[in-house]
Amino acid sequence: MKNKTIKIIGIVILIVMALIAFGFYAYYKFMSLNYIAIDFETANTYCNSACSVGLVRFEDGKETDSVFSLIRPPKLYFIPEWTSDIHHISYEDVCNQSQFPEVWNDLVLPFISKTPEFPFVAHKANFDMGVIRGCFEYFSLPKQKFCYFDSLKIARKTWPELKSHKLTFLGETFGIIYNAHEALDDARTCGKIVALAAQKHRAKTVQDLLSSCNLEMQSLE
Repeated sequence: MKNKTIKIIGIVILIVMALIAFGFYAYYKFMSLNYIAIDFETANTYCNSACSVGLVRFEDGKETDSVFSLIRPPKLYFIPEWTSDIHHISYEDVCNQSQFPEVWNDLVLPFISKTPEFPFVAHKANFDMGVIRGCFEYFSLPKQKFCYFDSLKIARKTWPELKSHKLTFLGETFGIIYNAHEALDDARTCGKIVALAAQKHRAKTVQDLLSSCNLEMQSLE
């Protein structure tokens, strides 16, 4: 009887320890400053003309990994001024690259699937979410649901005294050295701005940060 009681107590202790461990895991995954910063560059004014994408994963406000790819747009027209003065991507750079469906399925989806609960963040998110929507519609891809928030809106709420909240100006203001309009660097800088805003608001989670800024998580469907 005594041995049976000891065995039951041992099982109970193991169950309690497992629940505690799961609690810490759930808190880390769902209640930390976790997000994936994303940025697109486009060849022209059409939202389906993505020519590069960069994604950077941030866990607890710190970069952990990233991916980047050039993309061949469906129509290979590049606005000359954008190539020469902005993202410096040309027809020659992408003519042999994969198109959006291959890049999305082979690179982006595997990357975000590692942490599917992490929301996207982008600077001026309507643009980047519009690119995703435009490319999905153009290539007739199955619809997917993504949660996202906007670092531009967060910056405006966090530092209203600044004369500009463009990513380039924020990078200069906070001493972030990066290549503007290079998708991976733009995504990385966007993620760093979110972390800086969270520090100022003393926010421990993305939801805390959004609440401090009177903002809500948005959804792309």
